[in-house]
Amino acid sequence: MWPLTNWNTHTTIPLLAVLFTGLCCLTQAITITAPEYSLIKSVQEDVLISVGIACSETPTIEWTFMSSSSRRDVAVWQPGVHSNISEYYEDRLKTHNNGSITLLDLRLADSGVYILTVSEPTGHSKGSTIILKVTEVLYEDLQYLAVFVTVLGGIAGFLMLSMWLLDKVYRRVKTWRQMRKQPEHDETELQPL
Repeated sequence: MWPLTNWNTHTTIPLLAVLFTGLCCLTQAITITAPEYSLIKSVQEDVLISVGIACSETPTIEWTFMSSSSRRDVAVWQPGVHSNISEYYEDRLKTHNNGSITLLDLRLADSGVYILTVSEPTGHSKGSTIILKVTEVLYEDLQYLAVFVTVLGGIAGFLMLSMWLLDKVYRRVKTWRQMRKQPEHDETELQPL
């Protein structure tokens, strides 16, 4: 251990330089915050995969998709610069300056892990993962079935009412014709028994 009496400007300046360099490296640290690490959405919905990025320099933001069957690059960009979006997501992806992405018109194949990697020009990088589960909308089929059954029920009710009314009209016409065939003033003679 060094005795404190031997400290002078020749030993203090290099020590402060090392401490200052260490503090500068700490301030260059990248922080990634995400309000949700797991998202569940339905097919054909839009989803905002929201993140917040804090770093001292202009970062390069890269999103990658992984599932059990495939791996795809999603997008690479720097805030304020044109985004390089892969062909698979070309018409369905919006990038944001804070590192977030919005996926439009979700498909079942979009279910998986989205990996965010943020890199600085100095070589520092940090990553984060967000899981997206895309579910099928089953109630739409039930809605179509309910509408179909309602329409069929309405048609059946209309046909039953029509049949009943036609039967009533038929019976009245039949009795009217029978009454017409009979003479009005028929004289009937009573015969003795």
